[in-house]
Amino acid sequence: MAEITIDITVQNPYRVHIGTRLLEGAGAVVRDAVPRARKAVIVTDSNVGPLYAHIVRDSLAEAGLEVAVHTFPAGEEHKTLATYGAILEFLAAEELDRSDVVIALGGGVTGDMAGFAAATYMRGIAYVQMPTTLLAMVDSSVGGKCAVDLSCGKNLAGAFWQPGAVVADVGCLGTLTPEQLADGCGEVVKHAVIADASLFELLEKTPLTFDLLTRDLSLAAAIIARNVEIKRDVVVIDERENGARKLLNFGHSIGHAIEACSGYTLGHGTCVAVGMVAMARGARAAGWDAPDFEEDTAERIDALCRAHGLSTACPYPADELVEAAMHDKKRRGTTIDLVIPHRIGAASIERCDLEQLRAIIELGVEAPAEGGAR
Repeated sequence: MAEITIDITVQNPYRVHIGTRLLEGAGAVVRDAVPRARKAVIVTDSNVGPLYAHIVRDSLAEAGLEVAVHTFPAGEEHKTLATYGAILEFLAAEELDRSDVVIALGGGVTGDMAGFAAATYMRGIAYVQMPTTLLAMVDSSVGGKCAVDLSCGKNLAGAFWQPGAVVADVGCLGTLTPEQLADGCGEVVKHAVIADASLFELLEKTPLTFDLLTRDLSLAAAIIARNVEIKRDVVVIDERENGARKLLNFGHSIGHAIEACSGYTLGHGTCVAVGMVAMARGARAAGWDAPDFEEDTAERIDALCRAHGLSTACPYPADELVEAAMHDKKRRGTTIDLVIPHRIGAASIERCDLEQLRAIIELGVEAPAEGGAR
């Protein structure tokens, strides 16, 4: 299949590369993006490293770079200040300087950790995103957000630091589990809901599943590219999330609360799927109204999430989610910005008070089944 490239024209522009067998040529992309680099450190996790680190290492070496690899334990539970500190110590021990480059090889956790380390090491050095999961390809690798979790909540310490390039090798999706692929689809559905009714309709007809990856990898790559375009279109007009970029948070206030309640054992996209349905259902039931609201929006989001293998049943009661949501970084004193879907393809950012948030959660979240996760 032909490589797809998408340019992100923020203050420091970069290019997203989408295709197959791209990791083998990653060295040339890095050399082009960071021409003065003499050394690269690959940051990866214990799941991804054994699969792909040697491929990227060889490609970087062929491009004339000295390469070292830092591997940390896989899992959201390791997205901590301790892991971040260990990465910084490794960069210092390897004597990277401001002309060198960090490679984020893995999923969203790796991209966040490596990006935040690059943003703060020597007050900022270059990094390149090489996402290996669907979730990272369509969402976290693009836009320059990087962060770590604190005990009080998700992504509370971080920075805006754009990558020098993104290399999304869709062949990596073949090594995901069905659960991991489905988890990425949560963000795919989100992008369609907030910005592209045609994409939503395509996904209703042709879900992004392993069956599609086997039958038509080019179509799967095109769907991924469309998601990157949607995120690009928002990021380029609001790089630092002061306005329109908040649309990308649809489903996240409730989704992040579910993640926190689970001790980060549930995937991000999985939790966002529950959050989207709950927000659409709860906002409507709470009386949010607009002339263009469509009655079946929540039901269509629910059905599409389920078609992608995502459960939309919340395993936690509303009162626990309300407590967790109080630590959301989008909170401003006694108010919070929420993304309310009007219809498929259109949503708005609404400022509400915390009591309104409580009402939306209570009305939107179904009671957990007997014996559900607690």
